[in-house]
Amino acid sequence: MNTTSHLRHVQSLSTPLLWLMAAATGIAVAGNYYAQPLLPTIAAEFRTSQTAAAGIVTTAQLSYGAGLFLLVPVADLRERRSLIVALMLLAGLGLALSAAAPTLPLLLVGTAITGFCSVVAQVLVPFAATLAVPEQRGRAVGTVMSGLLLGILLARTVAGTLSSLMHWRAVYVVAAVSMAVCALALRRSLPRYQADAGVGYGELLRSVIQLFADEAVLRVRAVLGMISFALFSLFWTPLAFLLAAPPYGYSDAVIGLFGLAGAAGALAATGAGRLADQGRGTTATWLGLLGLLICWLPLGFAQASLAALLAGVLLLDLAVQLVHVSNQNAIYALRPQARNRLNAGYMTCYFLGGAGGSWLAAYIYPRAGWIGIVGAAVSLAVLGIAVGLVGLRRGQRRPD
Repeated sequence: MNTTSHLRHVQSLSTPLLWLMAAATGIAVAGNYYAQPLLPTIAAEFRTSQTAAAGIVTTAQLSYGAGLFLLVPVADLRERRSLIVALMLLAGLGLALSAAAPTLPLLLVGTAITGFCSVVAQVLVPFAATLAVPEQRGRAVGTVMSGLLLGILLARTVAGTLSSLMHWRAVYVVAAVSMAVCALALRRSLPRYQADAGVGYGELLRSVIQLFADEAVLRVRAVLGMISFALFSLFWTPLAFLLAAPPYGYSDAVIGLFGLAGAAGALAATGAGRLADQGRGTTATWLGLLGLLICWLPLGFAQASLAALLAGVLLLDLAVQLVHVSNQNAIYALRPQARNRLNAGYMTCYFLGGAGGSWLAAYIYPRAGWIGIVGAAVSLAVLGIAVGLVGLRRGQRRPD
């Protein structure tokens, strides 16, 4: 099939469809984050340690990373709408298994299935870029990414509230139903679109690796993405344990409300998209990298000051989105015909960074507490600035 001519035929991204894609992206990715405010409750029910319970978060991110590498490139081979709907339904089945899991290992299996299939979010993002007209591509990506960030952050609020009102398992039941409803809406609304990469699946996966060898911009942006999401996970993974302990002693519902504090960071996604449309994507990246360091100044006082904690959350989530959306706009400009593979490579690195941040948090927090978390985070943020100083200058093949 001639992809270019087919694109001209289907290229129509209305505002309602764009918002549906943003909502679907948020619902899909939220499945990986419902557990975060529930970790103390889940640990108590299964009579396990904080470190073992935190493994739910790491499992979600590792399986998501595996899905990014193994599933997202399939969008360059298969009809896009059918693939999106199938992955949404499978992710819902994983959530249903988590809801019924009688043991922690089975909960981890359900988490892995959901994480692996919820990469549908990363099929929707480049699909929005494909359907949008070129002069509005940055805004479209930013809008869908706003949905993704809101899904990540509001998942905590929804989970904490439902857990307190009913039971933590109710969170997964509601999530599974939401995923199924969203799949049906996408089935009715998305246009059919078939790309033709001209290669088989094995060669397609090899081509993802080859893109890293060929594209300096992809390499630099992938490293920056890894560091930014590692910092995101380094904060959010131990936060529930911090807030459940003295002096706070908060319930699941109150802990979940902290997702609302970070939701303002979603505004950065559309802002970063507009900067990219104006040719100022690197400016957005630098604002984000500096924010990733500065946010740990107030977060260093999070144990003693709720105001400092809230200020740090806002700045952290804002900075992560500035880096992430500017990264995606930069890589999407490299090879339009390979956007899914570029996205697969970048997002695999991104979530490996997140898994690394979760693992690091689970290791450091029981041993060194919040001070250890802050020290590790500052070191990572400084590393990100160093990579930016060297990489953005050398790796910028073209204006982004």
